[in-house]
Amino acid sequence: MASTTRGRPRSFDRDAALDKAIRLFWRRGYEATSVRDLTKELGIGAPSLYKAFGDKRQLFAEALRVYDEEYGGFIEAALAEERTAKQAAARVFAEAPARYTRRGLPAGCLIVSGDAGTPDAKVAAHLRHIRETKVAAFADKIRADIASGELPAGTEAQSLAHYTMSMLSGIAQAARDGVHRTELERVTRIALGAWP
Repeated sequence: MASTTRGRPRSFDRDAALDKAIRLFWRRGYEATSVRDLTKELGIGAPSLYKAFGDKRQLFAEALRVYDEEYGGFIEAALAEERTAKQAAARVFAEAPARYTRRGLPAGCLIVSGDAGTPDAKVAAHLRHIRETKVAAFADKIRADIASGELPAGTEAQSLAHYTMSMLSGIAQAARDGVHRTELERVTRIALGAWP
């Protein structure tokens, strides 16, 4: 007599489903995306969603991690690969308009706008931590350039790092608002001009 296995195997591709969730959160943000929206977008029932990803907050946390690896990461790459902080900033500003207006993907940046309007303190704190980590990484590279004489001694590293990331956030929001890529490129050239 043939034995049967208990339970049904997952009838969906988890990675593909996660990518759909990422894009939905990217378009709508955490707060405006309901579990019902997610199940409809992913084509699965709520029990399958919970079994595969946990609750909505857990799914969002995983979506943020994978988003930063698959769709983001250009800030970290510039900081790691460019010799100076200013060169890293120039590269990030040069890449941002194209990244935030990619054809076939939502405009803007999930890290920038994913927590818009949420009263969920844990979600807001998680995104704030990601953004603060990026500011800190830029500030560290700026401090190294001040120490080596690449940047003037009076340069305020933390403020310059905040300025750079604030400009990127603004560019991402402008992209969401439909500002054309060529205009965003002009903005980034002005932004880089403020660097010492």
